[in-house]
Amino acid sequence: MVALAFLIPLGLMVQELARERALAGAVRQAAVVVAVLTVTTDPAAVDRAVNSLGGTALDRIAVHRLAGGPVGQRHARPEDIELVASQRKAAAITVPGGLSYLESVVGGDGRTAVVEVFVPTSELRRGVTTAWYTLSAVALGLVIASVLVGDRLAAKVVGSARGLAAAAGALGNGDLERRVRPSGPRELAEAGVAFNTMADRVVALLSTERELVADLSHRLRTPLTALRLDAETLDDSRAGQRIRHALGALEEEVDQLIRAARKLKEAPADVEEPTGCDASEVVRDRMVFWAAVATDQGRHCEAVGVQAPAPVPIPRAELAAALDALLGNVCRYTPQGVPFEVSVSRRDGYVAIRVEDGGPGIADPDRALRRGASDRGSTGLGLDIVRRVAVAARGAVNVGRGRLGGASVVVLLEDAERPPASGSRFGFVGRLSRDPGDRGWRRGPRRS
Repeated sequence: MVALAFLIPLGLMVQELARERALAGAVRQAAVVVAVLTVTTDPAAVDRAVNSLGGTALDRIAVHRLAGGPVGQRHARPEDIELVASQRKAAAITVPGGLSYLESVVGGDGRTAVVEVFVPTSELRRGVTTAWYTLSAVALGLVIASVLVGDRLAAKVVGSARGLAAAAGALGNGDLERRVRPSGPRELAEAGVAFNTMADRVVALLSTERELVADLSHRLRTPLTALRLDAETLDDSRAGQRIRHALGALEEEVDQLIRAARKLKEAPADVEEPTGCDASEVVRDRMVFWAAVATDQGRHCEAVGVQAPAPVPIPRAELAAALDALLGNVCRYTPQGVPFEVSVSRRDGYVAIRVEDGGPGIADPDRALRRGASDRGSTGLGLDIVRRVAVAARGAVNVGRGRLGGASVVVLLEDAERPPASGSRFGFVGRLSRDPGDRGWRRGPRRS
């Protein structure tokens, strides 16, 4: 825009200067003829004066209204010539092929003659095209130079911003060693420094958290050891065997927790943890333990639909922990003798694990799914563990009433073999759980 703002006025000015230059030449030629006419109006003398100018003057200069007849070739219209003669002043008249300069003069015989100098269009525009090309080339060169300079200056800003965005994305994906080299404008450099400080802080907090979890888990070993010693003194009854089995499973969970907390980030690449399991197999395995507990409490329990495979994209240990949390709530917070049922179904791209009981039910499902909220004096983490497992498997949790008359908790998990197409899950689950303060559905991320 700046180049055009200068290019157009300069081009018009060059065109005007070329026209004025051509007219000035015509005025000079006309002045020579006028000087002759003031002395004599003899056509032969006038013709000699025109010939003395030489060059192209012979074809361009004409003298009208002489007593002996006109001299040269006329280009202007007769009425224009008569008008200039009557007004006795000079004029520039546009004619076909160019411009005619007309100037009147009173000759020695008292007659008013008119001198005509024809200026062709090529003379009026001499050098204009070259000037336009030159100015355009200069303007284009300036634009190209400004673009290159602007691109280099912007590249520093864009490069710094892209580096910061890439580092933030890498940190969000778990690359805790990613840092940026502060560069670019002052604001971006300060943002880079703040990002590095934040990343260092995150690493320090995660390290502290892992050590704290490991230390707290290790502190559980002492009471577990005492419990195991006491359990060894029990007889070989079914209750004693179940207590020893539970203590062994609890010690194994504590060991896994310590190993997970202290596991180095640079673990061997060829060691991969399983990312999926068979939901039916997990339910069958856990029901072996909970069926024994139900028998002691006089409960009738049943597992439905666990014969067919139901693969889900969640580790076995996490799904087992979620199922234990649900069945533990049934055995802990419903009266003894109340039946419960666990069913597994698979369709429409999802696997649903439904836990129902015949107890009093859950009065406020939204509050029950809120982390840390409990009306029974517990930690309020059981259903939150279930919710997080469902979200990790791109599913949802539904809490309502079941056919046994009590609570019905449905854990919806994405099918690992046949994931669902884009669509609604309302018909399969019903009312899905929601976040506290957020009325959106509780879902996990969709696969692309």
